[in-house]
Amino acid sequence: MKGERAALDTPALTLAEGFAQHVHAWSRRSGASDEIAIAAATAARAVSLALSDGHACVTLADLDALACDAPAGSDAWRRMLRASGVVGTDDAPGAMPLVLDADGRLYLHRYFDYERRLARRVLRAARAVAPDLPTAQRDALRAQLAALFAANATASGDAVDWQKIATALALRARFAVISGGPGTGKTTTVVNLLACLIAQQPDCRIALAAPTGKAAARMGEAIRERAAHLPAAIRARLPAEASTIHRLLGVTPTGFVHHAGRRLAIDALVIDEASMLDLALATKLLEAVPDTARIVLLGDKDQLAAVESGAVFAELSADPTLSDACRAELSDLCGSAPEAVVPPAPADASGLHDASVWFRRNFRFAADSGIGRLAAAINAGRADDAAALLGGAPQRDVHWIADDAMQPAAATIARLETGYAPYFDAVLREPAQPAAIVESFARFRALCAVRDGARGVEAINAHLAQRLRSMLGARDHDPRSPWFIGRPVIVRRNDPVQRLFNGDIGIALPAANGELMVHFPQPGGGLREVAPLRLPAHETAFAMTVHKAQGSEFDAVFVLLPAQASRVLTRELLYTAVTRARRQVTLAAGAAVLAAAIEARTRRRSGLLARLAQEAARA
Repeated sequence: MKGERAALDTPALTLAEGFAQHVHAWSRRSGASDEIAIAAATAARAVSLALSDGHACVTLADLDALACDAPAGSDAWRRMLRASGVVGTDDAPGAMPLVLDADGRLYLHRYFDYERRLARRVLRAARAVAPDLPTAQRDALRAQLAALFAANATASGDAVDWQKIATALALRARFAVISGGPGTGKTTTVVNLLACLIAQQPDCRIALAAPTGKAAARMGEAIRERAAHLPAAIRARLPAEASTIHRLLGVTPTGFVHHAGRRLAIDALVIDEASMLDLALATKLLEAVPDTARIVLLGDKDQLAAVESGAVFAELSADPTLSDACRAELSDLCGSAPEAVVPPAPADASGLHDASVWFRRNFRFAADSGIGRLAAAINAGRADDAAALLGGAPQRDVHWIADDAMQPAAATIARLETGYAPYFDAVLREPAQPAAIVESFARFRALCAVRDGARGVEAINAHLAQRLRSMLGARDHDPRSPWFIGRPVIVRRNDPVQRLFNGDIGIALPAANGELMVHFPQPGGGLREVAPLRLPAHETAFAMTVHKAQGSEFDAVFVLLPAQASRVLTRELLYTAVTRARRQVTLAAGAAVLAAAIEARTRRRSGLLARLAQEAARA
């Protein structure tokens, strides 16, 4: 009972209980019997708790498993909820706190509204197809695409160039989704797309953004690196940097500066790492984009979904179907035969067509790459293939420590310390060189699946912090303070006043006067110093959760899984962790836990595909 009482004190449960009581009272005031009001309260509690697990809704089947004093069966639940006086329908949601759709999904009203608004905004943009270009302009665009993707043509021969197809698709309408893993050419495609937009409209106002500061910085750097082949005049007009989404929208204590009623002054928006977008943020972001602007979402549909509710990117990219008319247009611009432009089968049927392209060819990893093969096996759910790769002949870029102990084995700890050894050396040798130290820290990262326990983020951070402090010796300012030279921290809460956002990483190093300051990389280059006392909520960041590492890449990663299988361990989490590595990945996990993670899929309750179908049918 003590454990149960402790669990009930968590914020999510407290909020859910309060909402359930509110719904019960509302239902009784509406004339419902106590039995029906109790059923409505039970449902309200379930929906509220589901949001904290990343779901946008629950189903009637979910409700049926909850309470022994509630009615049995979906039909009974539907009758009770409709009679409760607190549940609207998808056709008539009204001002009710709950909404039940025709397929048996139950929402908080706000999240049903987010789905409906997002579906309407996406379809409005996707249907804004550019008029046919005059012959001369079409010929010029065809020639520009051929020139921009000439290197692909040399390498691929007569095969369909899906990067060129994706660029043409994004030019055709005002909404496009491009999904692909690391190394599949998303950045190259975006650079060439931006070149086309600038050629068509030299004063085009382009915004680049990503959910986290690290992802935004990497996006800006990657675009600059890939732009060398562009004419100087176009290169000069590329956006100077990318920002976080919150910075782009102008976060305030009460919301955003930019929204549906005060839109961004832009002509095109490109969002990287869009798989991290939750339902609420995606809705607010897209509504803040003018109807005349182009929207392009980049991401990996196979990665983890957002920490918050929804699986927006996976659903928007679920159906890469291209209509015959669209294929004909793309083929004409790209020089491919229409019958050769055959997209893959949809992951799920959707009302959103002619908007999504999947990149499946990897340019970063060779065919014999251990990382590439391991990622592919995980993504396909082939646990036996992954085990054979990890347990077979030694790989240059993939290593496995078969460690299933509750406490990390000596080999696991040794590999962690070895991974950070160059960073520790840099801190000890040149603490007055923050740029070099920040660069060294960015090369290696420990990623954990969980926060708690001996194999979680907090324990690994504590061990590595103590290791560095012992090496610092007398240079450790104050053993009683959490601050020491070389302490990396990750921001956990947005602070627009300090221009710091959730996910930003800084390193504590001596300033010119010897005082410890936290050095944060800036989007345009350089570092900014912030006093430790001025930081928003933060924590040590030698180790990060896999969720926090989304949007980042490192030369090498060390992935530590728990000793036992748990519901957080899924193939999406493992795939995301492995694909953070550019050159080397080490996995520390037991064989059974590894297999269980690969076989488990993330299932998010959501109805965005249903909303897209409904809105498409109404048009």
